[in-house]
Amino acid sequence: MKKVNTDRVDRRKKRVSGNIFGTKEKPRVSVYASNVYTYAQMINDSDRKTLLAFSSLQLAKGEKYTKEKKTVEAKKVGLELANIAKKSGIKEAVFDRGKYSYKGRVKALAEGLRKGGIKI
Repeated sequence: MKKVNTDRVDRRKKRVSGNIFGTKEKPRVSVYASNVYTYAQMINDSDRKTLLAFSSLQLAKGEKYTKEKKTVEAKKVGLELANIAKKSGIKEAVFDRGKYSYKGRVKALAEGLRKGGIKI
């Protein structure tokens, strides 16, 4: 079994997230992918506050929920977060993929945000 070098992961996170800064008008969309759920939140870094958040855990608590592939759920999370953001008056955001590569769930979430009308 391959052992992940956490130093490498930490370096990637610092490299990717170190130059990204969100404001109230253009917040930072931070992504976290656990083994089961996908989380996304919009953050205002100037005030150090989370503006909005949504996750596939909230989808799972919905009425008409059927378990799907994680990438499909991540896209739905992106769409829902985009809908909530549009109601709050947010039209564009900065995407922060953190320590993750831009593929799979992270890419699906970004595509969901774009499909929902948020400019990334």
